Amino acid sequence: MTRQRQVILEELRKVNTHPSADEVYEMVRKRLPRISLGTVYRNLEVLSESGEIKKLEPGCSVKRFDGNPSEHFHIRCIRCDRIADVPMACDFEIDLAEMTPIEYEILGHRLEFFGLCPYCS
Repeated sequence: MTRQRQVILEELRKVNTHPSADEVYEMVRKRLPRISLGTVYRNLEVLSESGEIKKLEPGCSVKRFDGNPSEHFHIRCIRCDRIADVPMACDFEIDLAEMTPIEYEILGHRLEFFGLCPYCS
């Protein structure tokens, strides 16, 4: 793993705020002042594709990133787009056989909770 990628991963794992790529860039620049925004974007994609982090594409336009790649739920504030982890087990079963009539190749699923965060309510 390159030094830049390692620093991006370390900085992302320090927080649970689910930052955007621009926010990750600002965090990483404190340690690597010469890093470019494009490098951060590319490395976030690589880390996401390798399963080291999760890329969150909530109902808003900005992608967010999660340094915790384990399965867990999120809740998004519909007013400020803040995202938080939901402390709830992800241990339910989905019977994919029941979905065969829709004729889709199922690649995954996403369950998103949304509401108003404590700052906006």
